[in-house]
Amino acid sequence: MSSKKKEPSTNKPRLHQRNRNNERYDFSKLIETCPDLAAFVSPNKYGDDSIDFANPEAVKMLNKAILKFYYNIEFWDIPEGYLCPPIPGRADYIHHMADLLCTHNYGKIPTGPSIKCLDIGIGANCIYPLLGLTEYGWSFIGSDIDPVSIDSAKNIIENNPSLKGNVECRLQENSKDFFYGILPKDELVDLTICNPPFHASVKDANAGNLRKQSNLAKEKVTEVAKNFGGQSTELWYDGGERRFVRNMILQSKKFATNCYWFSTLISKQSNLASAYEILEQANAEEVVVIPMGQGNKSSRIVAWTFLSKEEQIKWKNDRWKAVK
Repeated sequence: MSSKKKEPSTNKPRLHQRNRNNERYDFSKLIETCPDLAAFVSPNKYGDDSIDFANPEAVKMLNKAILKFYYNIEFWDIPEGYLCPPIPGRADYIHHMADLLCTHNYGKIPTGPSIKCLDIGIGANCIYPLLGLTEYGWSFIGSDIDPVSIDSAKNIIENNPSLKGNVECRLQENSKDFFYGILPKDELVDLTICNPPFHASVKDANAGNLRKQSNLAKEKVTEVAKNFGGQSTELWYDGGERRFVRNMILQSKKFATNCYWFSTLISKQSNLASAYEILEQANAEEVVVIPMGQGNKSSRIVAWTFLSKEEQIKWKNDRWKAVK
């Protein structure tokens, strides 16, 4: 009995409706925009153009092409071995946070540089500021504990005129702090975003990478080769995602009036209960969980605010009035 090959879907499942990558990549247009991508493109098992997602050079070149074609980012590069993010999922985070602001701004998304976002862990790739500024005109503060990441992000900013003056990089000198040393007590931001380290140790990170490599190769892989890259500070944190988020929430309480919406990604569903518990202990005024997904991967954004209803009204009327 013969079996038909499963046909790929036209749209990528569960991406945000405003995501520019909702449809399959048009590799002919991407190659026209970034000719160097051609060397990495070949037909997949369905006969469609694609790349080898197990090849870090191919993934990096695809990102360059996506950013140039869809987001008009002329220059983008990262040091060897640093995290090369999947852009559609990162864009979804930005779009969902824009929707959250919209629901608290009389049904209109606040846009423009007066809306300030703190990206905790900007990384060498500077991806969230690139997307947030392109899509909504927001300005960004990007913090990181790694000087190489800060220098790389600054390089991307300096080589893209649209980013200059709208993205500021700040080195976090104490790896245990999230807000101290970055936000002065009198500085306000409208939202924070963060993509926490997923693993609890180097051993866990390597094991997870081998599983990913094996899935991509459809066979067992025994040598670690990070197709999306990643340094230790990007991939793991003592205690893993659960402790990272716990510590962030506890510290955010000290900056309760500096920010309207704090937020973080949570990859593991099992870590959600712990986040709820800490948010309740911290007396968060409001907590929102936003489901996200791409393909077979599911995650969620957890957002919280300490502002009372009265403080929320004052915040949006004072800070967002001009963009209402």
